[in-house]
Order: sequence, then C-alpha cells, then structure tokens
Amino acid sequence: MTTEHLSEVPVLIPAAGFSSRMRGDDKLLREVDGVPLLKRQIGRALAATRGAVIVMLPPEPHGRYTCLEQSAALGVPVPDARVGMSASLKRGMQALPPGTRAAMILLPDLPDITSADIRSVLAPVGTDDTISMWCAATSDGRPGHPVVIRSELFDDFLALSGDGGARELRRREEAKNAVRYIRLAGNRARLDLDTPEDWADWEAARTR
Repeated sequence: MTTEHLSEVPVLIPAAGFSSRMRGDDKLLREVDGVPLLKRQIGRALAATRGAVIVMLPPEPHGRYTCLEQSAALGVPVPDARVGMSASLKRGMQALPPGTRAAMILLPDLPDITSADIRSVLAPVGTDDTISMWCAATSDGRPGHPVVIRSELFDDFLALSGDGGARELRRREEAKNAVRYIRLAGNRARLDLDTPEDWADWEAARTR
C-alpha cells in the first residue's frame, strides 16, 4: 500500500502497564518472530498511518524504551501509570498534534492484529458525520480493539478514571447509533496475552 492511501489519524498505544499477571515477565518485551511484541505493534501502526504514533510508557529507565529506537514513534512517559489505563490515555491525548480530529487507541498486546486490520478500521473514519466511534470487532460481531474516537469525545476520555477504557463510552454512543463496527477475521480483535498461560496457548496454536 502506498503512502497516499494511508490515513492521517494518529495512533495511541498505551504501553505503560506493569504486566502484573505475567508473574515477573514483561509481556510487551517477549519476542514474536524475533521481535519484542511492543516493537512489532509499533511497526504495524507506523505501516498503517501517516499520522503520529504515540506510545505511552512507564517512567524511565525501562526496557520498553528500546522498542522505540530507530523508530518514528513518539514515546510519552506516564509518571502516574499505576493509576491505570486512564492515566495513559490522558497523557497520550495531551500529546496529540493540535487540530487532531480523531485518534485510534491500539492495545499493545493484541498479537494477531495486522497493519491491514489497522487500515481497515481507519478507512471509514470521517466518512459519516453521525459516527463518533469506529470499533474493531470479531468475525462474529463482538466488540474489540483497535478503536477510533472522534475529537468530540476527547474530553470524555480525559475524564476517565482508574483502569477503564472505552467500554462505557462505547455503550453510550452505541445507544445513539453513533458506533460503526468493522469486523476482523477470527478473534484477533479481542485476543490479548495477559498471562504466561495465554502466551503458551497462543504459541501452541501458531505451531498447529
């Protein structure tokens, strides 16, 4: 795909979490095909948009910063990362370029999401003024990630607290028929890797 067909929508990657369910391992630095998962996700985002790719990270020093080396992505430290996802989203949204009309939230631990998937979710953005959120879904229609939000919802996201994400806002906008779902193949919009068992199951499935 040539750059003239790419979206201008920025992508926010909230990667400031603590992998607390990995029992001492950092899931975002585990390698997939020889590349740390976070670096792989950053690369896929960069291949899907000409907009900024903003990665929210724990305070330095931290090994995840190596995933941005020789990359066009912007790293944003989240000093209050322990507050939860909301802290990352706030820091990321504050780093958006002025005049941003929509932004994508791309979770870093969705191993099956491809650049083509990201482009599929970005493609309809801005084509219908009645839509405020564009949300990836599984092949059977269950909501997942990535999610794109129009700028009219930025203040609502900045008001989030704790570890909440877009779920409640999505339900509110869905009641107004303002959400468009883009179905991706299989379960890739919802399959994340939070525990060593998740990783073992996913790696075993890849070899079959």
